Amino acid sequence: MLARYMAGAVAARTGDEMSGPALLVAGLAVTGSPLTASWLLAGLTVSAAAGGPLLGVLLDRARRPGRLLACCLLGYTAGLLVVLYGLGRVPDAALIGVAVVAGLLGPALTGGWTAQLPRVAGPEHLSRANALDSMSYNVAGLVGPAVVGVVATASGGTATVLVCAGLLVAALPAAWSLPDVRARPAADPDSPTATRAHSADPGSPTAERAHPAAPDSPAGSRVGGSRHGVWAELVEGFAVIGRNVPLRRATAGSAISCSGLAMLVVSAPVLGAELTGESGHGALLLAVLAASGLVANAVIAAWGRVRRWDRVLVWGTALLGTGMALAAGAGAFWAAAVAAVVAGAGVGPQLTALFSVRHREAPARLRSQVFTTGASLKITSFAIGSALAGPLAAYSASSALLAGAALQAAAVAVLTAEGRDTAEGSARGG
Repeated sequence: MLARYMAGAVAARTGDEMSGPALLVAGLAVTGSPLTASWLLAGLTVSAAAGGPLLGVLLDRARRPGRLLACCLLGYTAGLLVVLYGLGRVPDAALIGVAVVAGLLGPALTGGWTAQLPRVAGPEHLSRANALDSMSYNVAGLVGPAVVGVVATASGGTATVLVCAGLLVAALPAAWSLPDVRARPAADPDSPTATRAHSADPGSPTAERAHPAAPDSPAGSRVGGSRHGVWAELVEGFAVIGRNVPLRRATAGSAISCSGLAMLVVSAPVLGAELTGESGHGALLLAVLAASGLVANAVIAAWGRVRRWDRVLVWGTALLGTGMALAAGAGAFWAAAVAAVVAGAGVGPQLTALFSVRHREAPARLRSQVFTTGASLKITSFAIGSALAGPLAAYSASSALLAGAALQAAAVAVLTAEGRDTAEGSARGG
């Protein structure tokens, strides 16, 4: 089951990583307008902030969340194909609107998929499965943009969208076959026993204390027959993130960190051009970043069970910031490549740790919403960071990288605000 999950996750996430660049390349190839191409990309990403929480509620309420994920994959694919067909035939504003609608389903390919992992792996294998799941993001980040470049060079910009759609469709069988909600009730890591067993930070409040055991246990699950409406569950999901100290800390810290990571992504081509005269070398730096993250997560998966994921999240973020600061001071391309290795060694475990904290702290009946809301916040933060990085990188790559490193430092400060947050959580009863 895990092998099928991983195959589907890699295909879906590679398609997701390809979708933005593919629309960008196709829009530019057909219309010749960089403005239209960039607006298509913006439309596809900006709506994730609104779509993630609602999608999470629907996944939490579904008895067969895999079927809903499959429908989201189909909808996202259809949106890309409609945009491709309409380029040059339909007004640009209408196509941007289609991209916005398709983008609402984007979190299904990230957080919505990962939220199903406990039912696939079970608590006894969840730590290793988390590392493998994070590796799928690294693989997608490494392969997706590269495939876009190769296909665009060999067959033209429009072919990239078709290849992207093919990968998304290839993930459908794995999504459709994901376990039903009640298929493995004993394997839910959010049960009281599993919560105590998997608590990685003894000094922090756990999901068991933050949320009474009865409502969050499988027997108390409201899946398929919720006593409350969708709006009430949306409010409840945000409240869970807000009042659970480790979950709130991880969500806020990862969003800040993602904004800083965007500055690295945007400044990489500029740094490549500054150091070698070729902006294409910046893509090599991003490939080194992704490869380093992949290797780091492979080590974690081989190592086995990690108990203090909160600390891994902190150190991964700090290592990412260190790599960005080193890149800002790089005077040669080899030094920038070393900095990318350091940053990747942090960003890989950081993602694995974030997933582990979410799995540990989120109540079972709200897990999908916690994951998709977190994914939406990270996508939005990445977009904000990208917008801020543009003017900075235009001045110099180093200024953008230093700003990104400063954001990583801010994220570390949020993630290590243990004393204040723990006291606050205890005063509120967890």
